Amino acid sequence: MSHEGLGVIALISGGKDSFYSVLHCMQNGHRIIALANLYPPSLDAPTGLLEDKKDLNSFMYQTVGHEVIPLYGDATGIPLYRQPINGSAVHHERDYAYDATEEGVDETESMLPLIQSIKEKHPEANALCSGAILSTYQRTRVESIAVRLGLTPLAYLWKYPVLPSPMIPKNEAQLLIDMEVAGLDARIIKVASAGLDESHLWERVSSEAGSNRVKHALHKFGAVDGAALGEGGEFETLVLDGPACLFKKSICVPDQSRVAVREGGGSTWLATRGAQLQEKNIFSEDLANNARVPSLLDSRFAQVLEALTERPQVVLEHTTKGSDARPLSKVGPNCVNDSELLSWSFIADTNFETEMIKEETRSILGKLREALTAHSLDEAQLSTVVIILRNMGDFTKINQEYGTLFKSPNPASRVTISCGDLLPDGRNIMIYITVPPASQTLERGGLHVQSRSYWAPANIGPYSQAIDIPILRDQRAPGPRSVYIAGQIPLIPHSMTLPASSSTSLVEQITLSLQHLWRIGTHMNVQQWTSVVAYFDKSASEADMRQKAELAGRAWNIMHAPVEEEEHVGELDPWDLKYNSQHMSLAGSADSNPKPLPDFEVFPMRQQNEPETCVPPFFAVEVTELPRQSTIEWHAHMGLSGLEEASTQLVSHAESQLGGWRSWSMIVRGDSGTFVLTALAQLEKPDTKTDVHGTMAEAQDTYADSIRRLGVDSTDGVPPRPYMMYVDMENLSGWRRKDSILKLPCAVIPSHSIWTADGKKAFCVALFRAYMSAA
Repeated sequence: MSHEGLGVIALISGGKDSFYSVLHCMQNGHRIIALANLYPPSLDAPTGLLEDKKDLNSFMYQTVGHEVIPLYGDATGIPLYRQPINGSAVHHERDYAYDATEEGVDETESMLPLIQSIKEKHPEANALCSGAILSTYQRTRVESIAVRLGLTPLAYLWKYPVLPSPMIPKNEAQLLIDMEVAGLDARIIKVASAGLDESHLWERVSSEAGSNRVKHALHKFGAVDGAALGEGGEFETLVLDGPACLFKKSICVPDQSRVAVREGGGSTWLATRGAQLQEKNIFSEDLANNARVPSLLDSRFAQVLEALTERPQVVLEHTTKGSDARPLSKVGPNCVNDSELLSWSFIADTNFETEMIKEETRSILGKLREALTAHSLDEAQLSTVVIILRNMGDFTKINQEYGTLFKSPNPASRVTISCGDLLPDGRNIMIYITVPPASQTLERGGLHVQSRSYWAPANIGPYSQAIDIPILRDQRAPGPRSVYIAGQIPLIPHSMTLPASSSTSLVEQITLSLQHLWRIGTHMNVQQWTSVVAYFDKSASEADMRQKAELAGRAWNIMHAPVEEEEHVGELDPWDLKYNSQHMSLAGSADSNPKPLPDFEVFPMRQQNEPETCVPPFFAVEVTELPRQSTIEWHAHMGLSGLEEASTQLVSHAESQLGGWRSWSMIVRGDSGTFVLTALAQLEKPDTKTDVHGTMAEAQDTYADSIRRLGVDSTDGVPPRPYMMYVDMENLSGWRRKDSILKLPCAVIPSHSIWTADGKKAFCVALFRAYMSAA
């Protein structure tokens, strides 16, 4: 299935997840080079008394069942390498950061010498797989080791429970049933939950009957979602057998060799002795790999694809009509202030030849570091970055320099596009940065998945899928948060390749990349988007670009149409349950189920009754080239989470009200104030060309008019600057003048053309954000 077969080192614990992950590696065309296992150091000096042995209860490693693990090498015919666990859990943070200077060794680092030694023996190995399902704690630690050793991390079970299921409604234990179909024999070897007792030990959990018994027992005690899979440590398993494509022999543990060890607090595990291999009668048909690969598209996006494929030429009626604004309560005149977020634009001071892109990037990053230092900030606080290149072929070169910025987990989210010769002469890269000020109390969250999975594309570079921060100053958690998501291109997650070219390739790419945006947004608890741009590569004609805009706009509108309430599968990370006191607010509800996206309940009832007024603005922007030669890249300007019911309003003003411009304002009310995010689109072609400063000034005046219609005036009569503008370069003058480009008034995206969802041309799109304190 994959276009690139990798040589995989498979981390195994003896449990069900690690071996099912191995089957998925094989299903994706990879070769398992070696098995790697870490075991408790006590096994090196056994006392001979089972009762004296203690389970380490590691949050990283499974440490029961290790008496059986030496048999896996012969059982599978794959070399097995083992090493004792060294150290303890020094870092309890969810996202792992390696620090060579710190005192004390984190148990994660035990993997490093083991995997290094395997690489030396098997130089063909270039990937590392693990069985992480929902645990960011485990996934980020394996990724840290893999990336440092130059290995591709694989986590095919990541988010597996929330992917398309063969059953409707979803069975929370579907993964266990899938393991049964694949032929895994996984037994419960430890219980650590009030819902499970010793009677469940040695239960074959990889079966419908066994999974149902476990599920029912846990539900009696109000277990959270994911418990039926043992994700919160409710139980641990030991695999005795599997399909012949992996297990050439099975393992047998005699009944009399299993002894229960009671640790107290409801925790009991089985010590095993006398395990032995058994021969298997293997026929050719037994070699099949039946590991279930989830469908590429969720049901909602399959419907989007069908709708776009059936009627690709349909011209849309513009559905985003907005609504009349009620006055902003407790806000008087002259009280609009700029958002506290800092927005910086960086471009080289002097001309650079195209082959000097590394030097040019280095000079810009030097300016960025100076700006951060001047504001008492560091790179770990960056929220989002937009990089514009002249040549997309330079992406790898600039990535090497850009990657030197970040030493901490969860680097800024990033959007990368190429605008070709639309860039000013002598400039090959521009970088735009958003960062909160140092004075703001900040609870910064993020998602950085570097592993291949079936869920969403891996971020193999120095950028996160998403970063989230509070949106209101002096905010006390819980409260509304802004989520910045990286640009999403239509890579097939498990292979990291684009869909094969076909007559439906365009609609497939539009749909798949939009699903990536939705999945990441849902994981980050996004309830609403403020606005979105779909970047497209250079089109053959204006008609071609118009069709692309209409298709993407239609997909956007379909995803904002009301749907019947679906049963959501919880995605709460086990780390949150153990360490994060804010997990209830971050998850949106006490039962950990995510809010729907979009969540119409955040709007007033009057607007909910008119769902066409709840669709955030969409724009299609034609640039020159996109990463990996994809056709489309979705860029959601901001996602909003932590919104209360009826706390948000989307207001639109038509061109007739704003002199040829149209506005959309997302108004978010919180205890400490109101946040207004406005998108303006210039839909009437200007009479004369003007430079970027003149275009911005016109956008500012229009913005001032639009917020006056919301019931407020700008501070001292001077409206804030936009933080980003998209400009049709045919209507811009003086762009290449040195005095113009060195003093960019905001982030400026030079564009071949700009379009609305209904295929109308726009000439400028300007984005504003403003904060209004409560009276």
